[in-house]
Amino acid sequence: MRLSFSNVLVFLATLISLATFFGQNQLTFYLTFLKPEIINGFLSFIPIEKTYLEGFEFWRLLSPVFLHFSVAHLAFNSLWIYILGNRIEDIEGYKKLIFLILFSGILSNFAESAVSGAIIFGGLSGCVYALLGFCYIREFIQKRYAYGMPPAIYIFMIVWLALGYLDILNLFGFGKIANTAHLTGLICGISFALIKK
Repeated sequence: MRLSFSNVLVFLATLISLATFFGQNQLTFYLTFLKPEIINGFLSFIPIEKTYLEGFEFWRLLSPVFLHFSVAHLAFNSLWIYILGNRIEDIEGYKKLIFLILFSGILSNFAESAVSGAIIFGGLSGCVYALLGFCYIREFIQKRYAYGMPPAIYIFMIVWLALGYLDILNLFGFGKIANTAHLTGLICGISFALIKK
């Protein structure tokens, strides 16, 4: 396996998912978007302004992307980061990929927290949707098959996004889906593709 930013990202997500035992141990609380605290035996979260403006825990803006809550969750996201990330990195360079991951990861986390409230969420799927949105728009603009993604993949991911909003995936045992993070990631990727030179 060659050294690339995409591969490093997959490695870190795997390492952190294993270290947190897929979100089941105390290390998870150091990586959540909002800082948690225990009050009278119950878990609660410190407000965003106290987490960041008073606590200066800025790593939390991005750290939830490394949290995954099952092997399937990690495998699905890692596969897409590996495939799409390496293709983008080969064509656009690692600096643009890093910026796209940071841009989509932070905004997806912020949006998910704003909509869902003080809960534990995580995963690279907001970034995955950003990479998909980026690839689709760049191929559409350039009118060429630059990233090698079959159109059916784009359709599948949009259908998956819709099923998440309809809460159908939860009924089939996929758990609660971070729909806002997915949609925000997609918008980030599309925006990045439109403004990128």
